[in-house]
Amino acid sequence: MNYTRDNMAGLLRSHDINPTHQRIEIAYALFSRHEHVSADQVMAIVNTRHSETSKATVYNTLKLFLEKGLVREIIVDPTKVFFDPNPSPHHHYYEVDSGRLYDIDADVQISGLPPLPSGMTATGIDLIVRVRRKR
Repeated sequence: MNYTRDNMAGLLRSHDINPTHQRIEIAYALFSRHEHVSADQVMAIVNTRHSETSKATVYNTLKLFLEKGLVREIIVDPTKVFFDPNPSPHHHYYEVDSGRLYDIDADVQISGLPPLPSGMTATGIDLIVRVRRKR
Protein backbone atom coordinates (compact mmCIF):
# COMPACT_ATOMS: atom_id res chain seq x y z
CA MET A 1 0.00 0.00 0.00
CA ASN A 2 1.17 3.53 -0.73
CA TYR A 3 0.81 5.41 2.55
CA THR A 4 -0.03 9.10 2.47
CA ARG A 5 -1.24 11.51 5.11
CA ASP A 6 -4.63 11.39 3.38
CA ASN A 7 -5.12 7.65 3.93
CA MET A 8 -3.68 7.50 7.48
CA ALA A 9 -7.06 8.44 9.02
CA GLY A 10 -8.69 5.40 7.43
CA LEU A 11 -5.87 3.14 8.62
CA LEU A 12 -6.24 4.43 12.17
CA ARG A 13 -10.04 4.10 12.10
CA SER A 14 -9.71 0.50 10.87
CA HIS A 15 -7.89 -0.21 14.16
CA ASP A 16 -10.45 1.68 16.31
CA ILE A 17 -8.10 4.64 16.81
CA ASN A 18 -9.47 8.18 16.71
CA PRO A 19 -7.41 9.91 13.98
CA THR A 20 -6.21 13.14 15.59
CA HIS A 21 -3.77 15.36 13.70
CA GLN A 22 -0.81 14.22 15.80
CA ARG A 23 -1.73 10.53 15.53
CA ILE A 24 -1.94 10.87 11.75
CA GLU A 25 1.52 12.47 11.66
CA ILE A 26 2.98 9.75 13.90
CA ALA A 27 1.38 7.00 11.80
CA TYR A 28 2.69 8.62 8.64
CA ALA A 29 6.20 8.78 10.12
CA LEU A 30 6.00 5.04 10.81
CA PHE A 31 4.29 3.74 7.69
CA SER A 32 5.59 5.98 4.90
CA ARG A 33 9.20 4.92 5.46
CA HIS A 34 8.77 1.13 5.59
CA GLU A 35 11.52 1.08 8.23
CA HIS A 36 11.93 0.14 11.85
CA VAL A 37 12.18 3.33 13.90
CA SER A 38 12.65 4.26 17.53
CA ALA A 39 10.32 6.59 19.42
CA ASP A 40 12.99 9.31 19.30
CA GLN A 41 13.27 8.91 15.53
CA VAL A 42 9.48 9.17 15.19
CA MET A 43 9.52 12.34 17.25
CA ALA A 44 12.30 13.85 15.13
CA ILE A 45 10.46 12.99 11.90
CA VAL A 46 7.16 14.42 13.14
CA ASN A 47 8.75 17.56 14.56
CA THR A 48 10.49 18.45 11.30
CA ARG A 49 7.01 19.27 10.03
CA HIS A 50 5.09 20.10 13.23
CA SER A 51 7.28 21.05 16.18
CA GLU A 52 4.42 20.98 18.68
CA THR A 53 4.45 17.21 19.20
CA SER A 54 5.78 16.32 22.65
CA LYS A 55 7.75 13.24 23.63
CA ALA A 56 4.85 12.16 25.88
CA THR A 57 2.43 12.36 22.93
CA VAL A 58 4.73 10.23 20.76
CA TYR A 59 5.21 7.58 23.47
CA ASN A 60 1.51 7.48 24.37
CA THR A 61 0.52 7.21 20.71
CA LEU A 62 3.02 4.42 20.04
CA LYS A 63 1.68 2.59 23.10
CA LEU A 64 -1.87 2.95 21.72
CA PHE A 65 -0.74 1.70 18.29
CA LEU A 66 0.82 -1.33 20.02
CA GLU A 67 -2.31 -2.07 22.03
CA LYS A 68 -4.46 -1.90 18.88
CA GLY A 69 -2.13 -4.18 16.88
CA LEU A 70 -1.17 -1.51 14.37
CA VAL A 71 2.58 -1.83 15.01
CA ARG A 72 4.94 -4.26 16.64
CA GLU A 73 7.53 -3.46 19.30
CA ILE A 74 10.98 -4.98 18.77
CA ILE A 75 13.23 -4.85 21.84
CA VAL A 76 16.83 -5.34 20.73
CA ASP A 77 18.16 -4.58 24.20
CA PRO A 78 16.85 -2.49 27.10
CA THR A 79 18.13 0.72 25.46
CA LYS A 80 17.14 -0.10 21.86
CA VAL A 81 13.42 -0.38 21.14
CA PHE A 82 12.10 -0.18 17.59
CA PHE A 83 8.58 0.08 16.24
CA ASP A 84 7.80 -2.06 13.21
CA PRO A 85 4.93 -1.04 10.92
CA ASN A 86 4.56 -4.71 9.94
CA PRO A 87 2.80 -6.42 12.86
CA SER A 88 2.73 -9.87 11.21
CA PRO A 89 5.09 -12.54 12.59
CA HIS A 90 8.58 -12.22 11.11
CA HIS A 91 12.20 -12.04 12.23
CA HIS A 92 14.98 -9.47 12.08
CA TYR A 93 18.64 -8.72 11.51
CA TYR A 94 20.20 -6.13 13.79
CA GLU A 95 23.41 -4.47 12.58
CA VAL A 96 25.36 -3.95 15.78
CA ASP A 97 27.71 -1.32 14.32
CA SER A 98 25.09 0.89 12.64
CA GLY A 99 22.11 0.19 14.93
CA ARG A 100 19.94 -0.66 11.92
CA LEU A 101 17.13 -3.22 12.26
CA TYR A 102 15.57 -4.84 9.21
CA ASP A 103 13.46 -7.84 8.23
CA ILE A 104 14.85 -11.26 7.41
CA ASP A 105 13.42 -12.05 3.98
CA ALA A 106 13.46 -15.82 4.35
CA ASP A 107 11.32 -18.54 5.81
CA VAL A 108 12.87 -19.21 9.22
CA GLN A 109 12.08 -22.49 10.95
CA ILE A 110 12.68 -22.77 14.69
CA SER A 111 12.70 -26.20 16.30
CA GLY A 112 13.61 -27.71 19.62
CA LEU A 113 11.79 -25.26 21.86
CA PRO A 114 11.64 -26.24 25.52
CA PRO A 115 8.34 -27.34 27.03
CA LEU A 116 6.25 -24.39 28.13
CA PRO A 117 5.51 -23.84 31.82
CA SER A 118 2.30 -25.39 33.05
CA GLY A 119 -0.77 -23.39 32.08
CA MET A 120 1.10 -21.24 29.55
CA THR A 121 0.74 -20.91 25.79
CA ALA A 122 3.22 -19.40 23.34
CA THR A 123 2.11 -16.13 21.76
CA GLY A 124 5.07 -15.67 19.44
CA ILE A 125 8.79 -15.98 18.92
CA ASP A 126 11.01 -13.03 18.12
CA LEU A 127 14.31 -13.96 16.52
CA ILE A 128 16.90 -11.20 16.22
CA VAL A 129 20.12 -12.14 14.45
CA ARG A 130 22.84 -9.70 15.46
CA VAL A 131 25.34 -9.09 12.66
CA ARG A 132 28.46 -6.99 12.15
CA ARG A 133 30.71 -6.35 9.17
CA LYS A 134 33.70 -8.66 8.89
CA ARG A 135 36.98 -6.96 9.76
